[in-house]
Amino acid sequence: MSRIGKLPVTIPAGVKVVVDPGAVRLEGPKGKLQTPIPSGVRVTVEGNVVHVARDNEQRKVRALHGLTRKLIANMAQGVSQGFSRVLDINGVGYRAEVKGQEIHMTLGYSHPVVFPLPLGVTAAVERQIVITLGGADRQLLGEMAAKIRSLRPPEPYKGKGIKYREEFIKRKAGKAVGSAGGK
Repeated sequence: MSRIGKLPVTIPAGVKVVVDPGAVRLEGPKGKLQTPIPSGVRVTVEGNVVHVARDNEQRKVRALHGLTRKLIANMAQGVSQGFSRVLDINGVGYRAEVKGQEIHMTLGYSHPVVFPLPLGVTAAVERQIVITLGGADRQLLGEMAAKIRSLRPPEPYKGKGIKYREEFIKRKAGKAVGSAGGK
């Protein structure tokens, strides 16, 4: 039995769960989310608790059991509280600002970088160097944070670039000047 899959998902107050054939829909104050139910996995709702079970012991079904449970748990948290991801910008002259559903960034290129945000993801910029992304869909939020980070990943010598707030950049020593002493 999957250790994660067998755990029940407690649904927070104000969240509505609907189990359709082949899909689970959740609605809450932060939005609406839906995920498909793979074949071989059963989802049942009892009061404010969702149980995920599997029909057989095939390898693929066992793998999807825990995944389905975790996706439902993430959707429940997302539509009730939401998720956020914080990105830091390091570098002289590097900055960002939000204009509508776009983030305009200056990242040391010859042109400004404009990053459009999809529906369901919001952004806020503090002090022009801290980008906070928010939304109900954890997967979409992580994808957008990764795409923004890939515009200028942090480099190991000076640490310039865009990094996650909790990320640690392993720094390298620069070129050793004058220690070679070549004669």
